[in-house]
Amino acid sequence: MNLITEIIDKGIGEMLLLFPFLLALVTAFLAFPTIIFIAHAKQLVDVPDKRSVHSKTVPTLGGIGIFFAVAIVISLSGAFLNGKILMPILGALIILFFLGVKDDILILSPKKKMMGQIIAALLVILITDIRITSFSGILGLYDIPYFISIGFTLFVFILIINAYNLIDGLDGLAGSVGLLASAFLGFLFFKMGDMTLTVLSLALVGALVPFLYFNFSKVRKIFMGDTGSMVVGFLLAFQAVAFISFNQLNPGSQFYSNSPVIILAILFFPLLDTLRIFYVRVVILKKHPFSPDKNHIHHHMLQLGLKHWQVTLIISIASTCVLIFALLFQNIPVNVQLISVVIFGIVMFSLPFFINYSVFKKRIKLNRLLRKLNLVNYTKAK
Repeated sequence: MNLITEIIDKGIGEMLLLFPFLLALVTAFLAFPTIIFIAHAKQLVDVPDKRSVHSKTVPTLGGIGIFFAVAIVISLSGAFLNGKILMPILGALIILFFLGVKDDILILSPKKKMMGQIIAALLVILITDIRITSFSGILGLYDIPYFISIGFTLFVFILIINAYNLIDGLDGLAGSVGLLASAFLGFLFFKMGDMTLTVLSLALVGALVPFLYFNFSKVRKIFMGDTGSMVVGFLLAFQAVAFISFNQLNPGSQFYSNSPVIILAILFFPLLDTLRIFYVRVVILKKHPFSPDKNHIHHHMLQLGLKHWQVTLIISIASTCVLIFALLFQNIPVNVQLISVVIFGIVMFSLPFFINYSVFKKRIKLNRLLRKLNLVNYTKAK
C-alpha cells in the first residue's frame, strides 16, 4: 500500500510541475499581443539600420512579457517552495526589469547597466549563499576562499548575462538558446530532486515558448530587447551557479566532480561567441569590446546564404550535441573532459563553414571542368 501511495504521490507531483510551465506560457501568450499593440501605438520600436537583419520597425519590449510571466510563477510558488531562494530572485529581476525597460525606451549607458547587473547578482549571491565554492579540480584547483568565491560567482553572473545579450541579434536565436538551456537545466534539477529550481526553469521555458512564436511571426513580430536579454540571461546565470553549487556541496551527486564542465556545455554557444567577438574586436580590429558590429557567428552564418530559422536550428542542434557529448563522457577526468568539450564544441559550430567551403571548392572545380568542356566542344565545332 505504501508503494502504491508513493507512486501516486510521485505522479501527482510530476503533473503539478506542468502548472508553472502552463501558467507562464498562458500569461506570456496573453501579454505579447497587448505589448505589441502599445509599442506600435507609442512608437516604441526598433528602427532598422545598417546593422539590422530586419527591414521593418519591430517592438523591442518582449522582455516585459517574459518578466511578468516568470514573476507571476515565482510569486505564486514562493509560498509552497523555497521562498529564501525565489524572493531574492524576484527582487533582482525587478531591478533588471526597470533598467531594461529604460534602456529599451530611452537608452541607458553601459556603466549603469553593468552596475545594475552587479547589484542584482550580489543581492542573490549574498542572501541565498548560492555560489561557486570550488574549481572542481580544473587546472588542479579545488576549494576557494569565501571572498574569492563571491567575486568569482559575481564574475560568472556578469559573464553569462552579457554573453546572452550579445547573441540577441537574430530571429529566434536568443529565445531558442535560452529555452534549450533552461529546459536542460530544469531536467537536471528535477533528477536532483530540487523542485524550487525545477519550477524556476519551467517558468522560463513557459515564458519563452510564446515569445518565440511572436519573434518568428511576420505579422506580429516582437524582439525581447535589453529587458528580455537581461532577465533571461540573469535567470540562466542563476541556474548555472545553482547547479554548480548544489553538486559541489553534495559529494554523492552525479555531477560532483564535473558540474562546471556540464554548464560550459549547456551555455557553450553564447560563451564561445562572446570570447570570439571580444578577440576580434580588441585584438584584430582594435575596437572597444562592446562596440556593435556584424562579426558574430550567426552573422557569418547568414552570409553563407542561410535563413534566420536555419541558423537558429543549426545552432540549437549543435548546442544539444555538445551537451550530449559532455554527458556521454562525464566519467573521464575533469580536465580531459573540459578540453574534449571545448574541441568538440568548436568543431560543431565550425561545421557549417567547413561544409560551405567544401561545396564552394567543388563548385569551382565543376565550373572549370565545364569551361574546359565548352572550350573543347567549341574547338571541334570550328
